[in-house]
Amino acid sequence: MNIATPLRELGPIDTTVLRETILAQDEIAWKEDKYRQEEFEVHHATESIVVLFVDLESWPNIVVTREPGWARIADVALPIMNEIIEKSYPPGGTVIRAMAAKLLSGSIINPHTDKHPSFHIGHRIHIPITTNPRVRFMIDGRPYQFKVGEAYEINNQMMHSVMNKGKEDRITFIFDYVPKEKVEALNVA
Repeated sequence: MNIATPLRELGPIDTTVLRETILAQDEIAWKEDKYRQEEFEVHHATESIVVLFVDLESWPNIVVTREPGWARIADVALPIMNEIIEKSYPPGGTVIRAMAAKLLSGSIINPHTDKHPSFHIGHRIHIPITTNPRVRFMIDGRPYQFKVGEAYEINNQMMHSVMNKGKEDRITFIFDYVPKEKVEALNVA
């Protein structure tokens, strides 16, 4: 969503249980769903544990499915997502995507804007799980370094990219929240 600024800091959030749960996942959990890597070229150097995902083919009808990551991490992710929504956004909206995303060490996500119409109406929230000093998130030509224990909203309609020059993978929990009025506008259209 175009939020008129590259980045919005949403403040501190206790990610301890979410972090422990994600880091405890077997390697197979990261490899069982390759949709993002196959559908979106910019994500070829990533792995994901997808919790929720909107059916892009059904758009503008919002059809959200529980993916394999639901059973793995939803019980610890949902309270954190709800806390962020309650603190920062109007109630009654819909989470259309949620996932743990890993950017492999030494890899990059090339500069891009999120194109699908669903990205134009949803707030894209990032919750860092792991990072290192050599990770840079670029938005609109400016570098940002996200901190574990903080939550952020990015403007995914501005050019953005990520580079991980560190020796450790970078893991972020990402979810997209569509406000109630945007959902209702789709239903009217």
